[in-house]
Amino acid sequence: MTIHRLLLLPMSAIILMFALAACTPEVGSDEWCIHMKEKPKEDWTASEAGDYAKHCLL
Repeated sequence: MTIHRLLLLPMSAIILMFALAACTPEVGSDEWCIHMKEKPKEDWTASEAGDYAKHCLL
């Protein structure tokens, strides 16, 4: 394998990570509240549950 092929996978993963992070709605926004409402409750973290209660219920 050449050095270019060895660097391709990690660089692709980093680019994908930044691209996906840019698509995440801001915590507390209407889009985020809708996303959390549709997400199964057993998949929520404690932090997400607290943020949901703070921004979407009150």
